[in-house]
This record gives sequence, C-alpha cells and structure tokens, in this order.
Amino acid sequence: MKKQLFELAISRSGDKGDGSNVGVKANSPAIYDFLVKELTPERVKAHFSEICLGEVERYELPNLNALNFILHDSLGGGGTETQKTDAQGKTHGLAMLHMELDVPDGLV
Repeated sequence: MKKQLFELAISRSGDKGDGSNVGVKANSPAIYDFLVKELTPERVKAHFSEICLGEVERYELPNLNALNFILHDSLGGGGTETQKTDAQGKTHGLAMLHMELDVPDGLV
C-alpha cells in the first residue's frame, strides 16, 4: 500500500554552501532495512528533480537506523548567491517526508 515517508520516519535537514543535507531516521530497524532498499539516491533525485541539479549521495548509518542524503547543487548557489526563499534547505527534510512509497502490509 502507498504510504508517505512521514509515516515511516522522521527527518532533519540543513545546508552547506550549495548543497542540502537531509537525514532520515526510520521508526524501527525493520523500516530502516526497507528504506535501505527503497529510498535510493535515484528516487530522492527524482523526488527533488525541480531543485536538485547535481548528484545525490547517500550515506547509511545502520547503528542509528538512519540514512543521510546530500543533494548537490540544490540551493541556487547558496544563501548569499541565490534569490530562492529557502536558500538554507531547512524545508527539504519535510519535502522528503511527503514522498510516497509502496510499503508492504504489516511494516507500519
């Protein structure tokens, strides 16, 4: 069944220069294992296709049941160079949580 990521995890985001950093922490180890398979850099890149012009890197933190994504070239040059209203990437975590995933029955 389709579920939004916010039903599976929490997030936190920020920025460094022209890239945003989005951390996603799964609500359980089973959900983390599911997200490792389903929440790929390619899927995240597609979800942020209108703002992320660079590559997406993913780092796995299994001891925290978390994934960290770096969205390169996603802030229009960074806080001092852009005319975007959210040049610091603070809302990218919330935007990630609106992503829909096909979740197996019983996982949530």
